Amino acid sequence: MSKYDEKIQKLTPLQYKVTQQKGTEPPYHNEYDQEFREGIYVDIVSGKVLFSSKEKFDAGCGWPSFTNPIVEQEIVEKIDLSHGMIRTEVRSKEADSHLGHVFNDGPKGALRYCINSASLRFIPKDQMTKEGYGDFLYLFDSK
Repeated sequence: MSKYDEKIQKLTPLQYKVTQQKGTEPPYHNEYDQEFREGIYVDIVSGKVLFSSKEKFDAGCGWPSFTNPIVEQEIVEKIDLSHGMIRTEVRSKEADSHLGHVFNDGPKGALRYCINSASLRFIPKDQMTKEGYGDFLYLFDSK
């Protein structure tokens, strides 16, 4: 029994398939592939902060892609040998949700966290305080 059981029961069939069964949503036909407003992306199950729009880029792969997580400790990497490939799976630490995979082919030598939209919830910058994420507004300060 997990403290997230109630939240997991409320997931859509696609969200459940992706986060709980290591599924993958269709490329290009998902909620956040082409979302580029300022804001943060949180784990759909735990609500933990994972990625920022500041680190998001269009990798042309059909899924949201990020160069870095906001809090690296919230991401767990595991070897994935499925589908005849050797990949690195990315999971959320708190809820153990499958998020996607990480690759070493990001821009300018950076990583590419290729993440399923179905595992995320986007919080626009102007809603972050209202949603309880005001502590992360510093990410959008001009420097």
